[in-house]
Amino acid sequence: MESTRVPRADLFDPAALSALGHFEIVARWIVDGFLSGLHRSPRKGFSVEFADFRPYQPGDDLRYVDWKIAARADRWVVKQYEEETNLRATIILDVSRSMDWRSASEEPRLTKRAYAEQLTAALALLLLRQRDAVGLIRFDDAVRTSISPRARSGQWRRLVAALAEPGNGRASDLAAALGQAARLVTRRGMVILVSDLLVDVDAVMPAMRGLRAAGHDVNVLHVMDPAERDFTLAGEARYTDPESELDVPAAAADVRAAYRTTVDNVIAEWKERLGALGAGYEVILTDQPYAIPLRLAFGARERRS
Repeated sequence: MESTRVPRADLFDPAALSALGHFEIVARWIVDGFLSGLHRSPRKGFSVEFADFRPYQPGDDLRYVDWKIAARADRWVVKQYEEETNLRATIILDVSRSMDWRSASEEPRLTKRAYAEQLTAALALLLLRQRDAVGLIRFDDAVRTSISPRARSGQWRRLVAALAEPGNGRASDLAAALGQAARLVTRRGMVILVSDLLVDVDAVMPAMRGLRAAGHDVNVLHVMDPAERDFTLAGEARYTDPESELDVPAAAADVRAAYRTTVDNVIAEWKERLGALGAGYEVILTDQPYAIPLRLAFGARERRS
């Protein structure tokens, strides 16, 4: 008898996967597939400070089952303590106007924002499944959402509801968002930035240094459309900056080489400047399966733990 292996959603094409359902459902598929590929189980641990209840899972220590609730409500729950929350993580998501862009590709492709929102949902769920506390900051030219890190059962719903909200501004005030993250994560933890980084590097570095000086593990996922990375466009066109509305007519052949050099230099500068601070940095393309950025973030989490 031949066995059929169920394809892992985290290895699917992002655009095709997005068409199968709401991002909340898709995030569950992605995380289930990713965790099945790890062949490992979450850490278990308890300390003396009580935090919350959670449903009993096979393998949990029976000493921490609340037998009064089990007898009264016929429902097994386990007392969750602070050490079960392995770390405090805050995801910072860019929802500025430039994130709504995608290239006119022959293959279906998500906008940078749609890809980043799905990635953020999957990252949040992955961390919550590992019993980490997760918070969310959404920003454009101002901070639009600010949810403190929590590990309790209702946190996933709060995060999903926030991801469905619109952004309003054109530009990206990343420095303000990083400052808000520093206020939310009051003890050493992890900060994950998901952005297309169309901001001035020098304006952001002081806030980045502040997070690193406070002991936070900072990881930056630089989201780009493949055409944005390599400038695969052809012919004559007008190129408009969605944030500044600067409009320039140009022939692709005339600007391709200069554009690619500029992008390479920008990526090299982000990598060098963040690396000097001890922060992680990776370019993530919107046609890449979610397993790639999830593995990067999960690897950073494991090093932190």
